[in-house]
Amino acid sequence: MKNIKLSIMLRRDLPAVLAIENKSFEFPWCEEELFRTFGQSNCFGMVAECDGRVVGFVIYELMKKGLHILDIAVDPAARRHGVGTAMMDRLAGKLSHGRRDRIMLEVRETNRDAQLFFRSCGFLAISVLREFYDDSSEDAYLMTLRAQLAPQ
Repeated sequence: MKNIKLSIMLRRDLPAVLAIENKSFEFPWCEEELFRTFGQSNCFGMVAECDGRVVGFVIYELMKKGLHILDIAVDPAARRHGVGTAMMDRLAGKLSHGRRDRIMLEVRETNRDAQLFFRSCGFLAISVLREFYDDSSEDAYLMTLRAQLAPQ
């Protein structure tokens, strides 16, 4: 996909974000969860746009030693066109040695596509989180990307 524009997520982006969320997940976040998370002072969002239309987003939390991805999705029609990679490259660019030096996230054990995507971005699975999700008894993999593995 050409001309991917990344920008800070604004409130006006939330309806498009919610639509992508609902198309992307078996257990999507509800509107209330999005608004509550988006309203926290240490949580930020980024949207990816093509031709003026939101086609992807990531919501992340700033932590003392890194970034924690809380939610990320790309519209099914825009997948495998570099949107997710562009967002991950931008986040990896925020890392630095000695300060925030890692990105962490959890991915469902059944979400093989996400696992492969994050591995292609340099993430490593470092542990299994047993019965991690509230909506099912499914396990999650904790994956991390360290600054020295971040793309240059």
